[in-house]
Formats: sequence, C-alpha cells, structure tokens
Amino acid sequence: MTDTLPTYALWLIGSMAFLGYVLGSVPFGLLLTNFAGAGDLRKIGSGNIGATNVLRTGRKDLAAATLLLDAAKGTLAVVTAWVMTPPDFSDRAAAVAALAAVVGHCYPIFLGFRGGKGVATGLGVMLALSPLTGLAGCAIWLGMAKLTRISSAGALSAFVAMPFICFALNGFSLQSSPKPLATVLICLLVLARHHENISRLLRGVEPRIGDGKR
Repeated sequence: MTDTLPTYALWLIGSMAFLGYVLGSVPFGLLLTNFAGAGDLRKIGSGNIGATNVLRTGRKDLAAATLLLDAAKGTLAVVTAWVMTPPDFSDRAAAVAALAAVVGHCYPIFLGFRGGKGVATGLGVMLALSPLTGLAGCAIWLGMAKLTRISSAGALSAFVAMPFICFALNGFSLQSSPKPLATVLICLLVLARHHENISRLLRGVEPRIGDGKR
C-alpha cells in the first residue's frame, strides 16, 4: 500500500463511499412489507427494518427476500468499487464502500437516519471484501442462531469472530491491507447497534426466532 494517493484517487474513493452509503440506505424490509400489505414494519415487533423483524409479520418469504436483498446491496457496493477504480487503490475503495454501505443501512438518509442493525448488509459486504471471512461469519451466525434460536446471539458471535478471521487471512499489520481495519470498524458498528440486544441477552429476555408480533 502506498502512503499517498493522488487527488483523482481520493475523488474516486469518495464517490464509492457515497454510492455505498446510498445503496446501504435502501430499506428493502420496509419496502417489501409495505408493498405486500404486511403493515408498517416500524410499528411491528422491535420496529427494526431488518429480516428478523420482517419475520415477525409472519411472512417468511418476505423475511428471506429482505435478508438476501440487504446482503446483496452490500455486496454490490464493494464489487462496484472494485470495478470502477484502478487496481492500485481498488482495495481501499472497496473497503471504504463496504463500511459506507453498512453505515447507510444503520443510518439511512431515506428514513431520517433511523435504520437497521447492519447484520445482513455487514455479511454481504464481507462476502465480497474477504470471501472466506464472510463465509465463516455466515456459518457462525447460522450455527449459533440454530443452536440458541436467538438471531442476535448468532449475529453477535459472527461479528465478534470476523475481525480475528480477517486479520489471520490478511496479516496482522494494518499496513498490509485495508480489509482488516474495515472489518473491525464494520463489526464495531454492528455490535454498537446491538447494545439493547446485548442487554436483553444478559438479562435472559431476548426474543427467540419464531416469536410473533410483540
């Protein structure tokens, strides 16, 4: 990695950050439930716009579609950054776009900066940014969610583990690749967005998968 980037590179990276944020801001869960007549997702269950809360509408198909689309928008942001920027700084652009996409999902401009918790989008960006890290994160998430029947337990486990996995795959020096640092920042954001879930887990009152509307 070079220490200094030319001005045009900074503009391109900034453009990829903007694109990533806009893509991340698209609230697929809210759009799908509204179009399907399942009600305003913000008034159901936890009020979150993610797939777990969509499941509380009783529509498994909508929840699955939300999960896939939220992940896909993250993947698209990273892939676009790689395609649209020269190889000598495409990794940096992709890392910035990945973080921006998760920020967009958590704080979407289209919903007054009140969004989701970034799990599906975070996994989507990781599958593109560091495929092995993303696949490991998905496996941990699914395994823990199945074991505990608590979606947040699976998500928290995955996002705690992924920075370590990414560092192991890309080297433990932050100078060797932008991917580990981006992974750390993404995971910290997702964990911060789960502070209420962490509190409920510690108190043993976190809802389980399959619970209906609250």
